[in-house]
Amino acid sequence: MSVFPFTAIVGQDEMKRAMILTAIDPTIGGVLVFGDRGTGKSTAVRGLAQLLPPIQAVAGCPVNSARPEDCPDWAEVSDRSMVARPTPVIDLPLGATEDRVTGALDIERALTRGEKAFQPGLLARANRGYLYIDEVNLLDDHIVDLLLDVAQSGENVIEREGLSIRHPARFVLVGSGNPEEGELRPQLLDRFGLSVEVVSPRDVETRVEVVRRRDAFDRDRAGFIAQWAPEEAALRARILAARARLADIATPNTALHDCASLCIALGSDGVRGELTLLRAARAVAAWEGAGSIGRDHLKSVAPSALRHRLRRDPLDEAGSSARIARQLDEVLP
Repeated sequence: MSVFPFTAIVGQDEMKRAMILTAIDPTIGGVLVFGDRGTGKSTAVRGLAQLLPPIQAVAGCPVNSARPEDCPDWAEVSDRSMVARPTPVIDLPLGATEDRVTGALDIERALTRGEKAFQPGLLARANRGYLYIDEVNLLDDHIVDLLLDVAQSGENVIEREGLSIRHPARFVLVGSGNPEEGELRPQLLDRFGLSVEVVSPRDVETRVEVVRRRDAFDRDRAGFIAQWAPEEAALRARILAARARLADIATPNTALHDCASLCIALGSDGVRGELTLLRAARAVAAWEGAGSIGRDHLKSVAPSALRHRLRRDPLDEAGSSARIARQLDEVLP
């Protein structure tokens, strides 16, 4: 199915950049996108799927193994040749059962052949890719707990119905939602590397351009996609170039001190904030072609990396973004 091109999305620059940064360095963690309905949240995620470079995977492997020897025995894969696959972007529906998410006994094989075999779930398909949850704040608690376990270990373990199965499940978690419909559990909130807030355009010209592009896409999808193909190819090439530079980006001690000082000033718990801020700044440096992490890189991603990690201060009515901006001015002038 054809989807709206990522590069054709009007505005929402912070959201698009957060997704690009996780494409450059998936260890940054997931992206949480909160905002009004109809602001391009799901459109951006689906556009990301066709934008991202393909991965090399074992042809018949259900968990997208990067090497033939990594394909699990339970998969009983006969074709272990390497093929190019689109980077997985898997939807996790709100009503999904635990069996559908983690995988379960293959009932058809059990009934027809009397064999116990494993039917992989959504976590297997999302390995080495993205797992997308729309309305993530409405996700059932037991699925949240399951995702927390897998996100922590990078492995999906199933022990039931006589099965003892494990497989890698390393993915970038992307969640979107409307804050008016409920808050996200703190444990899951902390698992997202970056958090962005999106709002509806407030000026006429921007809204007109959004409508114009969407209407052109709906009227002639193939033509619209072809029109934006050069921009998509250029962005894909830039992401690949940034990935290649990432390992060579220098990390001066001043950058580490800046990360720690800012997180202490904001009262961020633990060190996950510093790690995420550092990784995101390194990805920005690679994206911009810099040789080392600078203070400007840290300041540009600090709101996305830290706004969802701040404790509420009943004596401070300013929002998280305003608090971060204030501390950036004081701590990292």
